[in-house]
Amino acid sequence: MKTTMQQRPLSLNDFLERAGTVFPEQELVSRLPDKSLVRHSYRDFHQRTRRLAAGLLAAGLKKGDRVATLCWNHHAHLEAYFGIPAAGGVMHTLNLRLAPDDIGWIAGHAEDRFLIIDDVLLPLLKAVAPLHRFERVFVYRFSGQPLAAHGTIDGAPALEDYENLLASPEQGEAFEYVAHDENDPVSMCYTSGTTGRPKGVVYSHRSTVLHSLVASLPDAVRVGSRDSVLPVTPMFHANSWGVPYAAVMNGAKLVFPGPHLHPDDLLDLMQVEPPTLSLGVPTIWLSLIQTFEAHPGRWKLPEGMRSLVGGSAAPESLIRAFARNGIELAQGWGMTETSPLATVFNRKPELADADEDEWFRLRALAGVPVPLVDIRIVDDEGRICPWDGVAVGELQARGPYITGSYHGDGNDPEKFTEDGWLRTGDVAAIDSHGFMRIADRTKDLIKSGGEWISSVDLENAIMAHPAVAEAAVIAVPHPKWAERPLACVVLKPGATLDSEELRKHLSGTFATWQLPDGIEFIDQIPRTSTGKFWKARLREMFADWKPET
Repeated sequence: MKTTMQQRPLSLNDFLERAGTVFPEQELVSRLPDKSLVRHSYRDFHQRTRRLAAGLLAAGLKKGDRVATLCWNHHAHLEAYFGIPAAGGVMHTLNLRLAPDDIGWIAGHAEDRFLIIDDVLLPLLKAVAPLHRFERVFVYRFSGQPLAAHGTIDGAPALEDYENLLASPEQGEAFEYVAHDENDPVSMCYTSGTTGRPKGVVYSHRSTVLHSLVASLPDAVRVGSRDSVLPVTPMFHANSWGVPYAAVMNGAKLVFPGPHLHPDDLLDLMQVEPPTLSLGVPTIWLSLIQTFEAHPGRWKLPEGMRSLVGGSAAPESLIRAFARNGIELAQGWGMTETSPLATVFNRKPELADADEDEWFRLRALAGVPVPLVDIRIVDDEGRICPWDGVAVGELQARGPYITGSYHGDGNDPEKFTEDGWLRTGDVAAIDSHGFMRIADRTKDLIKSGGEWISSVDLENAIMAHPAVAEAAVIAVPHPKWAERPLACVVLKPGATLDSEELRKHLSGTFATWQLPDGIEFIDQIPRTSTGKFWKARLREMFADWKPET
């Protein structure tokens, strides 16, 4: 017996066509460098994106060629999300927060041919150009300045105006999508590479469509046409968690913050364009709620807004702080390799009678696996651990939008098991309801006297103290116990706290041997290019740290 269903490949092109025909009046709002707002309709987006695809083909793009982007979050970057694959190319989002050496190496490893770049980032291109030569560079005039004002860049081709790629409406109307298979690549991202060289993950039409469908579900991110979505997560970081694709698929309004990610700027933007859904890393939301509470009456938080947080563990204290102001924070877990949504908070019906404290505890976990994603935890002996909330092991994942290899690197046995599971490098436990608790990154666990100490658990407890703005815990060498925890703590402005008081705060939750040997009060915690605490840098800063006698 054979199926009677039509054999039609899954395609991002269908999302673009649906946006232009079903939701032509829906808005895209972009914040420019001068903080003014520019608005486009989905009708504009549809037409401009088709013209971009036609322009890239006219510029010599061949199927499978990589087109890099160095852009903030705005409408032109969204056009690249869809226009590059519509022309048969592969969009490669370069992380503008990386060092020029890293950007140049990544662009070379990916073999990027063309580059689309914001004019405000041209100084970065000057540093990258000697490391990788792009064949053509198209500049989006984000600042509004004439292209001639930027001159030339040594080692780079002549700068071309991005709008010239879109200059012919007739070309866009006549454009025909380049034929493709649903397994053809559409985009690629590189891992953050805090240890070793970054690795490239390549997404397909199929994986991206499936990820968008899952993200849109009621028990996942819940993206619908009545939503106004504020993606604070950069579009160069795991495709902004795939939410721009889901938003376009569903006809949701998108509000792009541009380069303005300071808490004051985000709060100002929320006053004029209140989102119903926002997404960002916990460190951004931590700064935002602290700024909001430090200036009572200056701003209003959008009533009923829900927010997806991820990238690192969100402490329960942060979730409670937003809840006091009517904002629902839901935590998810994923990584570049998982597209990235793999788990997310789910208000499961069998837990309907749980009290408020229990719900906050559950919200601070990493959530339950979403449809199409399988997860398991494996101990040091290679045994699969039970879902009892106690057993801890390496988290592994598999699914149709989970990567099975790295670009140019094949199947690294340190990253993939023989039976096809991704080894995530996270250490986790899963309870009987499917809620996952990330205990730590493998490299961040502290092994003291043969016993494991979770830096994440300590950090969350420290940040629950009312005087603490943020905290990171690292392992430091110890002559007797091999490793001991050191807490690096940033206090809120005007707050006072000493080490003894903080230890008393922790002693009700942790055994004495789990408490930090030292507490260092510092001005700020270094962050990675994606906004996470940069523990490798902290370990360098405190490499010579010794406990008090």
